[in-house]
Amino acid sequence: MLFANFVNIMDNKIDLRREDVTRYIMPLREGGSLPALAEAADGFRYVLKFRGGGHGSKALVSELIGGEVARRAGLRVPELVFLDLDEDFGRTEGDEEIQDLLQASRGLNLGLHFLNGAFAWDVTVNRTDSFEASKIVWLDAFLTNVDRTARNTNMLLWNGELWLIDHGSSLYFHHNWHGWEQAALSPFSYIKDHALLPLASMLPEADEFMRSRIDDAFIEALVDAVPEEWLVQASAEIPSAEQRAVYSSFLKQRLANSKIFVDYADTTRKKLV
Repeated sequence: MLFANFVNIMDNKIDLRREDVTRYIMPLREGGSLPALAEAADGFRYVLKFRGGGHGSKALVSELIGGEVARRAGLRVPELVFLDLDEDFGRTEGDEEIQDLLQASRGLNLGLHFLNGAFAWDVTVNRTDSFEASKIVWLDAFLTNVDRTARNTNMLLWNGELWLIDHGSSLYFHHNWHGWEQAALSPFSYIKDHALLPLASMLPEADEFMRSRIDDAFIEALVDAVPEEWLVQASAEIPSAEQRAVYSSFLKQRLANSKIFVDYADTTRKKLV
């Protein structure tokens, strides 16, 4: 089940399952987005990301794109599933804040298969090889993901392996659509704070590998897979077709100019070690 939507590198189809949420179990942490542990009609538990959370459906767009790019590269990511919240769901919830969140999130949301028994990845204790570290640094520089630091790695240790979670802080340009062209060519200075940067000694090799897995056709298929209702909610003043065009152009330009962020990350890493 966890690997049900792995992408074959010869097939650009993005095919996520869709399930109904049947039970809200508990919030997972404090904060504006209040992700939750929930159960779906298939009997599995998911980390439920709400479209009514702090950053709205833009965070779900980032989560979908980031997670599936990572999966395309062969990195471990829990299965992503579209999760529907029925109109009547949550009416009996006693916590007013959670009830408001559930009501604001009616319709299509996003879930990550819950990795039961996983632990937060601690960079001072847990180690991975330099090539995997380099691929993850490349991924986050490509996606402009500001949220994989030593303080909050958004990585889990599960069954002895490293798993990536929470790409909702990627693609930060879409919080202000103006200037996305410059953002596409950015060296991404936030990479200096990346949890795995000191270990990422194979960035040129990772660049070659990642570019062999990710291409324009995959990017187009992935952007096409973003639900229409998320785009309508995210930026009502910008037509969804225009949003898709910007996402696609941003990712293609970033890929074509990966040397900019790879060289910057490599130079920054060498200053740390």
